[in-house]
Amino acid sequence: MTSQSTYLTDNTFAFLDIETTGGNSSHDRITEIGIRFWRAGEVVGEWQTLLNPETRISPFIERLTGISNEMVAGAPVFGEVADELEAQLKGCVFVAHNARFDYGFIKSEFRRLGRMFSARVLCTVKLSRRLYPEFRRHNMDALIARHGLAQVQRHRAMGDVSAMLAFFEHARNEHGAEPMENAIRELLQKPSVPSNLPPGIMDELPRVPGVYRFYGENDVLLYVGKSTNIAQRVASHFSGDHNSSRGVRMSESLRRVEWTETAGELGALLLELKQIKALKPMFNRRSRAAKNLVSIELTTNESGYLQARLVREIEPHRLGGYFGLFRSKRDAERALSGIAAKNELCNQLLGLEPEHEGACFQRTLGRCKGACEGEEDVVRYNLRTQIAFHGLRLTTWPWQGPVGIVERNEKTGRTDILVVYNWIHVATVHHEDELHDLSLRGQSVTFDLDSYKLLVKTLLGRGSKPPRLIELPSTGTPDVLMP
Repeated sequence: MTSQSTYLTDNTFAFLDIETTGGNSSHDRITEIGIRFWRAGEVVGEWQTLLNPETRISPFIERLTGISNEMVAGAPVFGEVADELEAQLKGCVFVAHNARFDYGFIKSEFRRLGRMFSARVLCTVKLSRRLYPEFRRHNMDALIARHGLAQVQRHRAMGDVSAMLAFFEHARNEHGAEPMENAIRELLQKPSVPSNLPPGIMDELPRVPGVYRFYGENDVLLYVGKSTNIAQRVASHFSGDHNSSRGVRMSESLRRVEWTETAGELGALLLELKQIKALKPMFNRRSRAAKNLVSIELTTNESGYLQARLVREIEPHRLGGYFGLFRSKRDAERALSGIAAKNELCNQLLGLEPEHEGACFQRTLGRCKGACEGEEDVVRYNLRTQIAFHGLRLTTWPWQGPVGIVERNEKTGRTDILVVYNWIHVATVHHEDELHDLSLRGQSVTFDLDSYKLLVKTLLGRGSKPPRLIELPSTGTPDVLMP
């Protein structure tokens, strides 16, 4: 006995297509919407309108769609049809070809009005992939040619809607109601994924901590991310509304997902940082490695006053002698200027002005207490300088040699021991016995600003439960390089 086809008989399907001024819903706008409503095998209504996009349509888009600036000049803006559109779509299954595009634009238009819009979404690209897996191409032109569908006016809303509905009815007739029902049910119940990914990708992703990697065509690495739940985090990427050009380009380029499991969040964070800096994914920017780190060192001049100088040759084993780590000379000088202004310190002694006879410029403005002229007591000035720089002092590695940070996931039974030295993650093992055979001598590792901040907070931070540590012998430590 076959199951009753509740989706096909009890739902209204709104086959919708839009034309736009471009591919980025954050700044491009809709120029036309066409909808055909289908229920239980019959077309039960249509709705169509041109829209004034409130921006110019480029000559390229005019040639592609046939919609000109003159055609939309007198058309309503989206806000004038929003109520009617929402009422038309209420309770319907939102059907579109490459539905993330159309659905993302509709949501963005409502968002500009300060309103939310949501619907159950069915993508006919994914439906074609599910029902016709033997074929490689599933764009609209390929479907029209492959299934012998009637020719339509492509890149106009109702023309594309006609082709989409024709494919839907052809597939239903060819496969039968029950297989069609099962395919629709599965697609509507699964999280949305970009159309170029395998349909079952969400079933493969683990719900554990780790790092995931997005690859595009020709195995180009697009993005590296981390999460305490890989499947959940990847799903959140797929449910985005395409409200940035970055999200649009990454989604359209995505072809494959890989992942590496870890026992805990710290291991995932450190692995993510390491892979971003080593592999340089296209869409990661924030955690890229600094080419040359700059720090500040305090020394004493001939008169006994503390003075600041910028240093690039940082000695990793004596970080406590430096103040701040900056990605550029400009960032370091900006920090010095802020310290000088807040604490009325001398710009000459901080290296912000060339050395010269007489008062510094800040002194002439009443913002320096006279150390440049020897008028402020040395002890008092130096104490004020030490207090001003205290919060920037770096932390020297407090152990004789490397330590192993133990992370264990009780749910999966996985254990990771993260071997760290001089605030650098140098290796990962999975059992304490492996530590005895671990040789770090001769290895070269590079100091990393982001890992330093993360590990200082983890190992020395207050208010959180300290991790379990295993101290390793100081012999056989790796060589630490500065970027």
